[in-house]
Amino acid sequence: MSREWTIKFVLLAAVAAIIVMAGFQLYNHRHYRTSIVTGPGVTKVVKLSDYSEGLKGTMADTNVFFLEGKEEGGTVLILANTHANEPAALLSALILLENAVVDKGTLIIIPQFNNSAGRNTRPGDGYPLYFEIPTDWGSKKFRMGNRDASPLDQWPDPDVYVHYPEKQLLSFLDVRNTNRTWPGRKNGPLMERVTYGAMQIMREEKVDIAVDIHGAETMFPVTNCIVAPDKSMRIAIMTSLTVKSRERFDNHVESSPSGFRGLSHREIGDYSDTMPFLLEAPLPFLDQPTGPKTVDLLLDGKDPFLLSLSKKRKLFVPYDETGWPMEKRVGQHCSVTLELIRQFSRKYPERTITIRNVPRYAEVVKNGVGYYYHDPAKTDKKNVYIN
Repeated sequence: MSREWTIKFVLLAAVAAIIVMAGFQLYNHRHYRTSIVTGPGVTKVVKLSDYSEGLKGTMADTNVFFLEGKEEGGTVLILANTHANEPAALLSALILLENAVVDKGTLIIIPQFNNSAGRNTRPGDGYPLYFEIPTDWGSKKFRMGNRDASPLDQWPDPDVYVHYPEKQLLSFLDVRNTNRTWPGRKNGPLMERVTYGAMQIMREEKVDIAVDIHGAETMFPVTNCIVAPDKSMRIAIMTSLTVKSRERFDNHVESSPSGFRGLSHREIGDYSDTMPFLLEAPLPFLDQPTGPKTVDLLLDGKDPFLLSLSKKRKLFVPYDETGWPMEKRVGQHCSVTLELIRQFSRKYPERTITIRNVPRYAEVVKNGVGYYYHDPAKTDKKNVYIN
């Protein structure tokens, strides 16, 4: 074999080895199974495909957890991991799932709403495949997901996504973004079937309020806030004022734009009787002018470039050497969610929802997120769901 062919063979073998290694890592990430522990308040677990038959047998199907009180009351739906690269949503939902006890009304939680996006990643941006949350019993490992569903589950993307039913023209990627496909349709693309399933839950279970939990860049004006349409605005404003005065963290209110279609805080309100709210907490990891997208940045939110930009007043949230740690983000989501429920119950006492045993902001910041998670190895197997 000539020297030229030897070099070509070696290079080809090296490229093949890299492809195989990368493919193996992505395969393992897609099929990594996370343990979800159900707490004492969970009364039943169903699948989203029970409300949207077109999801059966797909990676988009996901668990729906019900926590039902002994007394009748209102119903709240919590959606997390709409965007699976915003993990404070999932971590907050799991705190509720593992600890909440409902005395009156019903709490419904979908902790992995875009299950396909939770199995997708963004290697071009150097996303880590996993992150771990320290607990009293070790650490709890999670997949790091992406904003959009995996093309392995929904493909091909159109040149332009035409929103149903409003016909607004959206980016081709938005067809895999479950915060652009509301209200969905029964036989539409896979992510439209996901949002359709959630809408069916709201209709069939008579959901009063829906809380969609997210995270947003510090350089994006719609961050550290509650987004709400007109029908939900009074409760959102009262919640914002209350957490600021009582719990000492800022959380302003943004109005849902009527001309931008496909968003949960717009379409849920327009196409059902449910009052929608979308929560945003600052997520420095998503900002573009940062250092490497490391697990440390994801968890502590510390970045020297953002600190420099903060000193130049280029950010939309306070930012200093302490960054924006996960405990603050999750704590805010817990407090704001609980306060939305409390304010709704005050306004509509006949639909009261009473929930206890869920920590608020100061407790999560003090104790850490992992403090509220239970060891699946020491939990009755019937209360552990692997996904």
